[in-house]
Amino acid sequence: MADPEFTRILMIIPGALLGLTLHEAAHALAAFLLGDPTAKRLGRLTLNPLKHLDLFGTLMIFLIHFGWAKPVPVNPAHFRSPKRDMLFVALVGPATNFLIAAAFGFGLRAMPDPTALSGSGAVIYQILLYGVVINVVLAVFNLLPVPPLDGSRLVHLFFPAKYERQYQMFTRVAGFALLAVVLIGMLTKVSIIGALINAPVGFFLRLFVGV
Repeated sequence: MADPEFTRILMIIPGALLGLTLHEAAHALAAFLLGDPTAKRLGRLTLNPLKHLDLFGTLMIFLIHFGWAKPVPVNPAHFRSPKRDMLFVALVGPATNFLIAAAFGFGLRAMPDPTALSGSGAVIYQILLYGVVINVVLAVFNLLPVPPLDGSRLVHLFFPAKYERQYQMFTRVAGFALLAVVLIGMLTKVSIIGALINAPVGFFLRLFVGV
């Protein structure tokens, strides 16, 4: 008999791979279309998951249902309006995850009542459900206005230019602080991140799945 935890991991993989890969590929494509060839030159304008996955960030997907991939390198010096275009590049990633979640949700709605499913039908249902959950969490998590997450670009758009140096110094520290908060939540079972994203995650799950 298959180990339930191993089976759960296998069912998570499709949604996680799609979510992380397309999120980063969307960043790369948006940057390229706006005039920055950096990601393309480094081989990141691709749908190959191996070019985008971060080992630790991917493991977090399986452990706590949110994580990250390797950030796509972007050089805003190539943009006509660096702050505005960086915001667009950033928001394309979460938007892609919402679209993936909606697609998985459409598949769920097309299936029969889950209580009547068994065998392969039940497995497909769980794969689709995990796909919705993981991509909604990825989208909402990345929209938090904390560097280096995508949502921080909205804050940066309105940040006074005279404090740009201080903002860049803050971004270098904020990433480590965010990781520490995630790890503390894992160890203590008291998740600050969860408290921040649970309500919007619930809203989008109801929107895409209907429950």
